[in-house]
Amino acid sequence: MSNTTQSKRNRTIGLAVVGIVFSMVALAYASVPLYRIFCQVTGYGGTPQITESGPTTAMSQRKIKVRFNADVNSSLDWKFKPYEHEMEVHLGETALATYSAENDGKETVTGTAIFNVTPLKAAPYFNKVECFCFSEQTLAAGETADMPVSFFVDPEILEDPNTQEVRTITLSYTFYRAKSDS
Repeated sequence: MSNTTQSKRNRTIGLAVVGIVFSMVALAYASVPLYRIFCQVTGYGGTPQITESGPTTAMSQRKIKVRFNADVNSSLDWKFKPYEHEMEVHLGETALATYSAENDGKETVTGTAIFNVTPLKAAPYFNKVECFCFSEQTLAAGETADMPVSFFVDPEILEDPNTQEVRTITLSYTFYRAKSDS
């Protein structure tokens, strides 16, 4: 094999390796937003659906119990809790739950809430209409704020054979210090 042929072959292999490495880095960088979109579309991983508006009246006589959980990451000096730990709602009826957040720190802090729904198979049927978790929340030192979430459980949950036994859904939030506040 001549030097020219060998050089062309080495250059081709080198470009292929660089292309593969670049593709892997690009895929790794894009995987988090792509996974988030996948979860929002499918409800996978406990991600509830988000809708512009919900029904105003119940579409079913059946009720389901919704429990509310609140946690705070150790990077945030906040107290965070639901006013009600559970409520029963008619399927298809829009309900309102309110959480309370208090900044126990000595400075203004911005936080962001991450949410999920359990059991995971119920997440596609849990629809949030309005939620404090859609945007970052800023609290001054010592400030307390009410944080409402408006939601409904889609009556289609009754038609899914995988969710026939679901009688209780838990909506869980964890507040973290916002990246913009780091």
